[in-house]
Amino acid sequence: MDWISEMQRAIAYMEEHLLDEINYEDVAKHVHTSCYEFHRAFSFLTGMTANAYIRNRRLSLAGKEIIETDSRITDIALKYGYETPESFTKAFTRFHGIAPKVAREESGKLVLFNPLVIKLSVEGGKSMDYKIVQTEAKKFIALTRSFKCEIINDDDNHEIPDFWAECNANSMLGPIWMLKEDGKRDLYGLCTPTPEGAETFEYGIGILVDDDTPEFDLPELEKKGFKLWEAKPGTYVVFECYGSNGDCITETWERFYKEFLPQMGYESCDEVDYELYFDREPSDLFCELWIPVKKK
Repeated sequence: MDWISEMQRAIAYMEEHLLDEINYEDVAKHVHTSCYEFHRAFSFLTGMTANAYIRNRRLSLAGKEIIETDSRITDIALKYGYETPESFTKAFTRFHGIAPKVAREESGKLVLFNPLVIKLSVEGGKSMDYKIVQTEAKKFIALTRSFKCEIINDDDNHEIPDFWAECNANSMLGPIWMLKEDGKRDLYGLCTPTPEGAETFEYGIGILVDDDTPEFDLPELEKKGFKLWEAKPGTYVVFECYGSNGDCITETWERFYKEFLPQMGYESCDEVDYELYFDREPSDLFCELWIPVKKK
C-alpha cells in the first residue's frame, strides 16, 4: 500500500464527511485496511490520530460559523456532532482558548486548523541504518493482552509500558523466563495483525521458541495467560533503536512511514511485528524493531 496517497485519500474522505457520524474505523474501511494499521500509519505520518483530526477540523469550522453567522450556538453544536451545548462549549474552549459566546460577542482570537496535505519531503543529514532479513516461520510463547487500536502513538496512554512494568514487578514472565539460559533470555514485544474492522489488537511479551528451548507444558502455561504465537515466513526490515526509553521506538516508526516506505520500494504487511529486547544489550541499544514488509 502506498501510504502517502492512501492517507491523502483518507483525509479527502474525512473532509467530505465532517458533518456525518464518522470515526477512524469508518475511514479505515474506506481505504480497505485494518483499524490498527490505519491508525498507526495515520498517527505516525501526521502526528495526530484520525479522530483528533476530525475533531479539530469540526471545531475550526464551528469557530468560523460562530463569528461569521447569526446561527444559534446550540444549532452549531449539533451540526458539528455535539449532543449538548455544554459538551460543545467545553471542547470549543479547550481548542480555541475561549468560549463560543465570548468568541461571538467579543470577536476573540480563534484557532484555524486547515485540511492536511501529506507530502513527501526528503531530508538529509541523518542516516537511517536498516537491514532486510528473510525469516523462516517462527513460534513464540507470550503473555498477551488486548488493547484498543486508538492507544497507538497516544502520548498520554501508558497501557503497554504499564503492562511491561506489571510483568516485571510481579515476576509474571517467570514460567517462560526460566526456559532460557542466562544470557539468552531475549524478550519480544509482539503485535498481532488485526482483521479489518477490529477495534483491538493483541500485544504479547514473550520468548522465541527455538531448538534451544526445552519442552514445556503448553496447556499449563495457557492457564496462566500465555499463548503460542506463530509468525509466517516473510521479509522483515530491521532497525536498531537507540535511547533510554520507548521514545526511540516511536521515532523509528515515524521514519519508517515517512522515509523508508516512500523511497525504498517496499510496503508494509499485515503480519506480526515485534520489538526484540536483548538479554545482554549492546551499549545504548534499547531494542531492535522488526517490521514485516514486501516489495511493491
